[in-house]
Amino acid sequence: MTQRILPACLLALGLAALAGCASPSVITLNDGREIQTINTPDFDDESGFYEFEQLDGNRAKVNKDQVRTIREL
Repeated sequence: MTQRILPACLLALGLAALAGCASPSVITLNDGREIQTINTPDFDDESGFYEFEQLDGNRAKVNKDQVRTIREL
């Protein structure tokens, strides 16, 4: 019985740690639209775009000039 408890506890701890790494965010655009993201958007200095993953799993980009605010949920 104890042989199954330890691996189960370690697995649960590992999944909890991975879930804590994701920080969903909301990007509010200048026109009032809001985009929910799975992760915190990354800013690419070369292109001037914020890159993020949408709720459906697709990668997307938004021009920094269109972004009013970015806040974590």
